Amino acid sequence: MNIRKNIAISENGFIFNPLTGDSFSVNQTGVFVLQKLKDGESNENILKALQDEYDLDTYTAEKDFYDFLSMLKSYQLTENE
Repeated sequence: MNIRKNIAISENGFIFNPLTGDSFSVNQTGVFVLQKLKDGESNENILKALQDEYDLDTYTAEKDFYDFLSMLKSYQLTENE
């Protein structure tokens, strides 16, 4: 999944979508995932990084990650796939 190129993301977790004019806030974990997505990392690499960075088990990492991706898609922050 790719984040739209025009989405602005601050280090503090503020996200602005110029397409819709909407803004959002995410926590540091959200910023971590968003940066990995913007860098073009694969889902598998992001899941591994989440587990390593936040000491998560596989189930929790997958559930949280895919829930977050669903939220990004619902707010039109991702490229159409």
